[in-house]
Amino acid sequence: MPATSEQIVQDLRSQFETLLASVVSEEAQAMTADTMERRLLRHVLALGRSLFALFLATRAAATMQRERAGPDGVARPYHSQRTRPYLSIFGRVVFARPYFYRAGVGGVAPVDAQLSLPATTCSDLVRETAEELGVEGPYHKGLQVLRRLLGLALSARLLQEQVGEDAPEVAAFYAQHAPPPPAEEAPILVLQADGKGVPILRPALQPAPLRLGKGQKYGRKKEATLTGIYTIAPTVRTAEAVVASLFADTPAPGPPEGRTGPQHKRLWATLAGKDAALAETVAHVARRDGPHITQRVALTDGSVALQERVQRQFPHFTLILDLIHALEYLWKAANALLGETHPARTAWVKARTLLLLQGQVVQVVAELTRLAQEPTRTPLQVKVLTGVATYLDRNAPFMQYASYLAQGWPIATGVIEGACRHLVKDRCERAGMRWTMAGAEALLHLRCVHANGHWEAFHAFRRRQRHARLYATPYPEDDGPLDLHAFAPVHPEQVPRAA
Repeated sequence: MPATSEQIVQDLRSQFETLLASVVSEEAQAMTADTMERRLLRHVLALGRSLFALFLATRAAATMQRERAGPDGVARPYHSQRTRPYLSIFGRVVFARPYFYRAGVGGVAPVDAQLSLPATTCSDLVRETAEELGVEGPYHKGLQVLRRLLGLALSARLLQEQVGEDAPEVAAFYAQHAPPPPAEEAPILVLQADGKGVPILRPALQPAPLRLGKGQKYGRKKEATLTGIYTIAPTVRTAEAVVASLFADTPAPGPPEGRTGPQHKRLWATLAGKDAALAETVAHVARRDGPHITQRVALTDGSVALQERVQRQFPHFTLILDLIHALEYLWKAANALLGETHPARTAWVKARTLLLLQGQVVQVVAELTRLAQEPTRTPLQVKVLTGVATYLDRNAPFMQYASYLAQGWPIATGVIEGACRHLVKDRCERAGMRWTMAGAEALLHLRCVHANGHWEAFHAFRRRQRHARLYATPYPEDDGPLDLHAFAPVHPEQVPRAA
C-alpha cells in the first residue's frame, strides 16, 4: 500500500538524519573517498525516491474531489484510489491517485494527464537514458551500466521495443525541424551520399546450416544508404597542395590555415533504399536552401545507381566523383603494372594524381589504354588497366578537379565515409551481430538523431506527441512552439567549474 504524504515526510527526515550522521560518523573517518562516494550514491538515490514519491502523492491528493469531467466533457463521480507503479531514475515508486468512473463512458485519473505520465511504467528520463546508451553501444552493456550505477533492471528486449516505438517519430520530428539560421551558414551547400552494409538475420524459413561451407555466412547484408548535408566556406587550393597533403610522409596536424569545417552537418541513414534516402534529403535541402546559398555540390563514389539518382533528384547540384575513390583505381593500376612492393609505385600514382587534379583525365585514360595494349602485358594486367581506364573515362564529367579547386569546393567524401564507419559499422557490425530489418532501421534513425546533436530536442518533441495521443489535452509545460535550438549542446568551456 502506498504511503501517505505524512508518512513519506517522516521517512524523509529519518533518512536525511541518518545520512548526515553517516558522513560525520567515526566510521566515516576511516573510509576512503571512493567508499564514501559509493555509499552516498545509494543513500541519495533512496532519498530521491522518497522525495519523488512525496511529489507524486502531493499532486495526486490535489486532484481529489467528488466528481471529475473527462476529455469528453462527461462528469464522472469519484470511484476509488488506484495505484500505479512508476520506474523513476531513483528507482521504482508506487503511488495512489483518485480514479473517477461512470458506467458506459469509462474512467479517468486526472493526475496522469497533469503529470503527462507515459503509458508504460518506465519514466521518460529512464527511457531516454537507456536508449542513449543503447544507441551508442550494445543494448545489454548499456543496461549493465544502469543496473550497476542506479540499480535499475531493464531487459534488452524492453529497450529494443522502446527504440522501435520511438524511431517512427524521427521523420515527423525532422519534418517540423527549423533550418539553421542563414547567418550561421556558409555559402556552399554540400550533399554527400554513400552506402554501407548491415548484417541481417537469415529469414526464419531459411534455417542456418549446421556447418557453413566455404564462403557461406550465417546472415546476409543489406545496404544502408547514408546522406550528409552541410554548408562550408570555399577554400581555394592548388593541385600541387592537394597532392602534397595526400602523399606527405608526415600528415598535417589539422586543416589548412583559414579553412573552416562543415556547418550544421546533418546525417541520415536508412535501409529503405537509395530512392527513399535521397527523397528524405530532398525535403531537408528544400528547407535549408535559400538566397544565402550560392553554390551547390554533391559528392559520391563511382556507383552508377547512386550517381544517376543524385543527378535526377538534385539537378541543381554539381556532381563530383570522390577523389579518394579515383585514387584507389590508380593504386590498382600501379599494382598491376609494378607490383605492390615496387619502389616506384607511389611516385607513379602521385604523378597521375597530379594530372587528374590538373584536369588531365583524358591524358591519364589514354596512357592507361596504351599500356594495356602493349604486347608484353599479361591477361590480368590488361584486365586491370582496361577496367581502370574505363572507370576514369566514364566518370570524367565528374572529375573536373581543376575547376572545383579553383572555386574552393570539397572534392572528397570524408564526411559520409566517416558516417559509414561510426553510424553503421561501429554499432551494427560488431562481432556476432545480426539484425532484423526493423530493428536496424529503428536504431539507425535514432543514431542519426544523436549524431546530429538533436537528442534532447527530439525527445521533447516525442513527449509532446505522446501526450497529445494519450490525453488530447495541451502539454502541461507547453508555453508555445518548441524551440529546437534551445537544446544546443553546451561547450565544455561554458560549464562553470566547481569551486
